Amino acid sequence: MSGDRRRRLALVVLCLSLLAIVIDNTIVNVALPTLVRDLGADVSELQWVVDAYTLVFAGLLLLAGALGDRFGRRRTLLAGLAIFGAASAGAAYAGGVDALVGARAVMGAGAAFIMPATLSLLISVFTDPRERAMAVGIWAATAGLGVALGPVVGGVLLDRYWWGSIFIVNVPLCVAAIALGWAVVPESRDPHPRRIDWTGVALSGAGLIALVWAVIEAPARGWTSAAVLGAGAFAAIVLAAFVAQQRPAAERCLTYACSATPASARRARRSWCSPSRCSDSCSWRPSTCSSCSATRRRPRASGCCRTRAR
Repeated sequence: MSGDRRRRLALVVLCLSLLAIVIDNTIVNVALPTLVRDLGADVSELQWVVDAYTLVFAGLLLLAGALGDRFGRRRTLLAGLAIFGAASAGAAYAGGVDALVGARAVMGAGAAFIMPATLSLLISVFTDPRERAMAVGIWAATAGLGVALGPVVGGVLLDRYWWGSIFIVNVPLCVAAIALGWAVVPESRDPHPRRIDWTGVALSGAGLIALVWAVIEAPARGWTSAAVLGAGAFAAIVLAAFVAQQRPAAERCLTYACSATPASARRARRSWCSPSRCSDSCSWRPSTCSSCSATRRRPRASGCCRTRAR
């Protein structure tokens, strides 16, 4: 298999994986009336059917990126697809609302491993700046397409099949992505893996879950309710503690530019340069950001055209 064909097939796998998790974020909305009729779900339960996915996804995203950097991004992608596909099958045949909410939460966990791995693998597969820019554009367009396709695909499936079909459709997609991804997607990982900052992971996960929970529950409970205000205050305190903990940490979850002081972050941004805008004399070395698991590049010394201009 030629290198160009292998890269194109890898792009298909990564976009297919992204499409599955983005569609699932919106496809369930059209099934809510059917869930009320078939499962007897009330309004609060319907809200958790929709939001359990987002809540777990937000809480595990940083951890998933860090694990991909350390143990291999293709490995975490395939593991995420396996979890997502198995949970989708469980959601399709859930006998009650509680089981469906639990399956949706597990699907969110799988999606948290898929999302950062797709972008970081895409950047490692396409090393040419022009091809990489085109691939990232296709990846972003796929995400937008998934948001629009979700309700349409859900409506078509519900018109012909039972409500579980909106979840079972993910299973063949995941199986195909795993089989093809194992064959054509190369492994990628941080060449100098750092220890996982479990304290930072716990703080960021707890803070993001509390924040998302507050936003989810605020319309029903009221923005001034004690539960929402308490969750919001807890999220603010924990996330502030996370930022404070990241600054001196040697094995931080976020890169220095993400967690440094404003002045040092401005200096870091001024020293960064896009490879496509830099001359051949630039010397680059990778810098991996665990928040998005994407391999970025920055100048090693003063060879960057932007640095010289300044």
